[in-house]
Amino acid sequence: MNRRTFLSMVSLGFMYYVIPCDAYGAIKYHPNGSSHLVCDAHIKDYLFKIEHFDEPHENDFFLDEKTLPLLYSSLKRLIRVENTVGHGNFALISIDQAIKTARIYSSIEPFPQRELDFLEMIFYKDGTLYGFLGEKPLPGFTDSLNQNKTIKITGTGNHLYKGLSIETYLKIKQIIGDDIILTSGLRSVTKQFMLFLNKAAQRKGNLSQASRSLAPPGYSYHGVGDFDVGQTGYGLDNFTWRFTESEVYKKLLDSGYATLRYTRKNNLGVRFEPWHIKVG
Repeated sequence: MNRRTFLSMVSLGFMYYVIPCDAYGAIKYHPNGSSHLVCDAHIKDYLFKIEHFDEPHENDFFLDEKTLPLLYSSLKRLIRVENTVGHGNFALISIDQAIKTARIYSSIEPFPQRELDFLEMIFYKDGTLYGFLGEKPLPGFTDSLNQNKTIKITGTGNHLYKGLSIETYLKIKQIIGDDIILTSGLRSVTKQFMLFLNKAAQRKGNLSQASRSLAPPGYSYHGVGDFDVGQTGYGLDNFTWRFTESEVYKKLLDSGYATLRYTRKNNLGVRFEPWHIKVG
């Protein structure tokens, strides 16, 4: 895509946005007067939003109705790619590999240019415009994981990087025992796209609401080594507040391995994720 086309795409498809104040730094910039009160109110609003992460809020960032069909069609194509290559492999493949796979299999059909333009627009849109304030460890649309340095964790369908990630996981498992399970490991840009677009589709194009639950593609630390853990038998409750009631979480706290990327009152615009283990 040429630069003019890209900038044109960037300017389309969004209804409105708001750039949040620094949740914890705002006060020092406005120590006195009405501006202090404005930012103090903004901080309270910010914390309210991440506490009530799965609800729509004023000034949330939406795709417009003309762009929603591209969200749905791109998501469906990514799901067809996953169904073709398998869940474990899909978590590792790059966008280029997904595009190649779609060209090969008639059950998927090639990504039309309008869907590729849409995906690229979403990827390069600054996450702060819809409230995600984290860094972007995978900054390139076609960035790929080093599959030669990954290892599949038996019985989970997930992969981890060799080195610090696998060492951290095995150490935690040694301390806690068989009650702990790896619920999510490495995620490529492609995998994060599918998760993020799926959440956005469920929320009718509300990208702010989606980003309070899931890092936008490129922004996820699952792409560089972080992973999620859970309690055996908890199922989807491992991704809810109920995980904090589990024996696994209590043991994580006691062991000192509950080093979380997204804490209860984080300044990244994301819900509390007690299951997400920060690596490095």
